[in-house]
Amino acid sequence: MNNAIKHFVTICKHKWYVGIECWKRGLYWQGLVHDMSKFSPTEFMASARYFQGTGSPIEAEKAVNGYSLAWMNHKAKNKHHWIYWIDQVDGEWVGVEMPTKYVQEMLCDYIGAGKAYNTEKWTPKEPLSYYNSVDKDRMLLHPNTRYLFTVLLESLSLEQDHANS
Repeated sequence: MNNAIKHFVTICKHKWYVGIECWKRGLYWQGLVHDMSKFSPTEFMASARYFQGTGSPIEAEKAVNGYSLAWMNHKAKNKHHWIYWIDQVDGEWVGVEMPTKYVQEMLCDYIGAGKAYNTEKWTPKEPLSYYNSVDKDRMLLHPNTRYLFTVLLESLSLEQDHANS
């Protein structure tokens, strides 16, 4: 199977998992339209070219080019990414408070990405672990957004503990 088909399948798996999580939270429209920009030529062609099947092709594109046009397009069109909510005020970069529905969708995106790339190994603890090890220090979030996202990640992480009790 060529990379374009494999990438298409991965996008669909990711959208499926995110959709399920969004629907659980009453985010029906967001569950349907999540990451539709990934099917645009700007994102799809580059991501198919850099597809490796174990992680985001955006990181592979950045490793080769030093930037990713696919990511530039994606973050500008998808409000569930924290970087969409960055602005400059008086010469300082600040995180603008994200509406709750996009913070929730960001959680669903973490879950969907984890399940799409690690279906068998995924647990409810994985998104919090990923956030703490990779994203936490690099994310410029409004304090209220950081608090809400952390609470959502911690609550999800506890689901596994309750299931095992």
